[in-house]
Amino acid sequence: MAILDKKKSKVNDEVPSASMADIAFLLLIFFLVTTTFPKNKGLAIVLPEEGGEIEISPRNILHIIIRPDGLVDVKRGESPQVQTVSPNDIEGIWRQDVSENPNLIAAVKTHGPTPYRFMIDVLDALHTANAERISLQLFEG
Repeated sequence: MAILDKKKSKVNDEVPSASMADIAFLLLIFFLVTTTFPKNKGLAIVLPEEGGEIEISPRNILHIIIRPDGLVDVKRGESPQVQTVSPNDIEGIWRQDVSENPNLIAAVKTHGPTPYRFMIDVLDALHTANAERISLQLFEG
């Protein structure tokens, strides 16, 4: 009588994990290589080429003084009156004042220790209001 060797075939219910680390690293490299990062756009400011100083009438200047606490002092021309507003209010002020005086120039001045983000908020508000004549200065006084 012949003994039949029956080999039982075992069904393995485990997932082979020997190459999982290799697959994870390949996916990581794939996503790192194919990912694109957005470029910072920055501020679109056109500087004058070369020229001398131009005398401007003080009534054509809207002084926008950015304080270190984020509030903005607005002074019109040589008027001693100062209006303290938030950066969000600059757009409305500019639109109103430029409708009364189309030759208006925004003189944006910042104190030395003022965080950069406050100046960006004011410049964004002026950009939204379609201001084209902006002078950037450091506030001394």
